[in-house]
Formats: sequence, structure tokens, C-alpha cells
Amino acid sequence: MAGSSQHKAVVLLSGGLDSATVLAIAQSKGFECHTISFDYGQRHKAELQAAQRLAQARHVSSHRVMQMNMQAIGGSALTDAAIDVPTQAGEEGEIPVTYVPARNTVFLSYALALAEVVEADDIFIGVNAVDYSGYPDCRPEYIKAYEAMANLATKRAVEGQSMRIQTPLLTMSKAQIIRTGHQLGVDYSKTVSCYQAGPQGEACGECDACRLRKAGFKQAGVSDPTVYQSPPA
Repeated sequence: MAGSSQHKAVVLLSGGLDSATVLAIAQSKGFECHTISFDYGQRHKAELQAAQRLAQARHVSSHRVMQMNMQAIGGSALTDAAIDVPTQAGEEGEIPVTYVPARNTVFLSYALALAEVVEADDIFIGVNAVDYSGYPDCRPEYIKAYEAMANLATKRAVEGQSMRIQTPLLTMSKAQIIRTGHQLGVDYSKTVSCYQAGPQGEACGECDACRLRKAGFKQAGVSDPTVYQSPPA
């Protein structure tokens, strides 16, 4: 499925619904895709296993899993077992405890390094400013600032090859994302979005990610292939 175009892209692939859709979009634009995932000390490995399945199914040019220990920093329900994953929506405007401090900045930095090595001028990331749960590193102004920094900090950019951070999902609702992926042939049964998924990727049905995912499939009019531990509220 890798595009025949010589243009290369690095795609951040978490194994979740959004990143699977981004990969399909990048391939539909003719990019030769190199995917990158992160084993950063998150609560479960099910998403990483999903990313591997997706990379194989979409026939990407390469897939890497970067090892890092953000548990040593903590500060998030996704990396600190002492902080419970919330099962109810927080106050409007409040940044939820599932925010991982500086995660996208760290991830994009690894993706930027890989882009230099494989000679890719585009990085695709599935950030979203509509259903994004209030994370500060999913905002368009953040992406714009990071892209500006990338073009100051890399050998390729200094030598005239501008770097682009592509965010095709930025202004899409979850339903729009699902419809787009469905049209591009994404097999969402291979994806895992839950913050506290079981060993086989079973979704809790209660966390923010599960609620957004369930509502998205319903609004999109697409059958939800997710295996839930319990039905989402």
C-alpha cells in the first residue's frame, strides 16, 4: 500500500483509531511511509501490538518502536499507577490527568530525527483540536511552533529541504475521522484506543478515549468493531 511517489513521510503510529486513519491518509496521498511507535511506560502494551498489526497490514516501508521511560517522570494517569484513569468527564477547560507532560514534544523530536535519517520532509501526527480532551500539545498553535522549530534545528531544513508537520485530523470530529478511515479501508478492529485496555486489547468502555470512540462510531453510522470489557455509558 505504500505510495509509488518518491516522497517519504514519517507517521506517528500509536495503534489507536486516529493514528491508523492518519497512516491511511498519508498513503492515499502517495507517501512512502515510515511508522514510529513509542514504548514510553504507558499502562499497557496492547496499543503497541495494534501498531505492529497496522504497520504490517498497511505494508509500510519500515516500523520502529522507540524505548523510553516516562514512568520515571510520572505526572499522568497513563504513566503513574498511583493516579487513576478517570471514568467521568472533567470540568470544561480543565486539562485531564491523562495528559502526559510534554509527550508530543518528545515523540515529535524522535520522529524528526527519523525523518532526517530516512530523508523524509513530512511528519504526520494524529493530533485533534475538536475531540482532543484539552491537551495543550494538540493545539494548532503548538504544531505551528514546533514546525518552525524543526526548520531551524535540522540539517535537511538548513540545506533547503523544509520540514512539514502534517495534521490531517486537526479540525475533524471523531465521526468524520472514522468516516474518512472507513472510506480508505482502515480495519478499525486492529486498533486499540482505550487508556486501560486489557491484555488482548479489550476496551474498558469507561475512560474518555472509549467514550469518544463509541460516540464517534455511532455518529458516523459505522459499525463499531471494538471489544469492550463493559458497554460504555
